[in-house]
Amino acid sequence: MFYMKSMREVNLSGVDLNLLPLLEALLRRRNVTQAAQEAGLSQPAMSRALARLRHLLGDPLLVRDGGGLAPTPVAQALAGPLAEAMADLRALLSRRDFDPALAQRTLRIAASDAHGVAVLPGVMARLGREAPGLRLRVEGYGPDLVERMRAGRVDLTFAVDGTPLPPGAESETLARDELALVFRRGHPGADLDWTPADYGRFDHAAVSLFGDEPSDIDARLAAIGVQRRVAFVSPSFASALAVVGESDLVTTMSRSVASRYADAFGLELRPPPFGPLTYDLTLVWTAVRSADPLLVWFRGLVRDAAREVLAPIPPPAGTT
Repeated sequence: MFYMKSMREVNLSGVDLNLLPLLEALLRRRNVTQAAQEAGLSQPAMSRALARLRHLLGDPLLVRDGGGLAPTPVAQALAGPLAEAMADLRALLSRRDFDPALAQRTLRIAASDAHGVAVLPGVMARLGREAPGLRLRVEGYGPDLVERMRAGRVDLTFAVDGTPLPPGAESETLARDELALVFRRGHPGADLDWTPADYGRFDHAAVSLFGDEPSDIDARLAAIGVQRRVAFVSPSFASALAVVGESDLVTTMSRSVASRYADAFGLELRPPPFGPLTYDLTLVWTAVRSADPLLVWFRGLVRDAAREVLAPIPPPAGTT
C-alpha cells in the first residue's frame, strides 16, 4: 500500500499510533474543526496533531484551496487504505462486546421520502426499543452520493435492483414491491379499462431522484410504440401524488407508498396497463464498513422493517 511505502523509513515503535485515527478523520472531513469535534479534541490540539503528521510523513497532506482544505496526492493515496484499516481495527476491537442498547452513534442513510414513509417508521420503532442511544439521519440522494459513502458521510443507501453498484460496494435485497397506476378519484379515465394507448393520452407526474428523467417505463412504452408526456417532475413521491390528486395527471409508482396517501389525496390505484411491474428494494453500503458490528446489526433491523410492510423475496425457481 502507498501509505506503507510513504512510512517505509519510519520506525513504527517510535510512532504515536494515536495519530492514525486523527489522520483518518482529517482526510475524511477535510476540516480541522470538524475533525477535532469528531475526535473529542480542541481545534488547537487537532492543528498540532496535523503538524506532527505533516512532519512524520514529510508532506503537507491538506492545503488551502479556496474556502476549504484540499488533500495532496499523498493524502489522496492514504485516504482509502487508512479508512479501510481503521474500519477493520474498530470492528476487531468492538465485535466481542457490541451491545445495541449501549451504542451511542448517529447513522446516516440516503433515502427518498418513499422509504421514509414505508420503511423508516418501523426502523425507528425498533431503535426506540432496542437502541435508544442511536440517532438516524436521512440524507438526500445526489450525484456525489458515492463519494459521500466512500468518505463515511453516508453509511447506507436504499436502491432498487438493477442499479449499478460502484466498485467496493455491497448490497442486500430486502423485499419486493410493485408499481401501480395512480390517478385521482373522478379522473376522466376512471371508467376506462386502461390500455397502453390510454396511458399515453394523459399527462404524467414523475419522480426523479438523480435528475435522469428517462425510465424503464419509457423504454417499455417505446418498445410498443407509445410515448407519454411528463408534465411534472419532482424528487418527492408525496409531492407527485399531491399533484395527481388535484389534476388530471397520472403517475406510476410504488403501490405500498401510493396506498398510504390514497385517502389523504383522493387517489385510485390500478395495475399498469402494460403488465405487472415489480422491483426489489435493496440496501447498499461500502465494503470498507461491511464488518462494522453496529452496521451489521442495523442492516438486519432494516431488513426486518422492510419485510413487515413489503412482500418477501420469492425463492429462486426450482427451490422449495
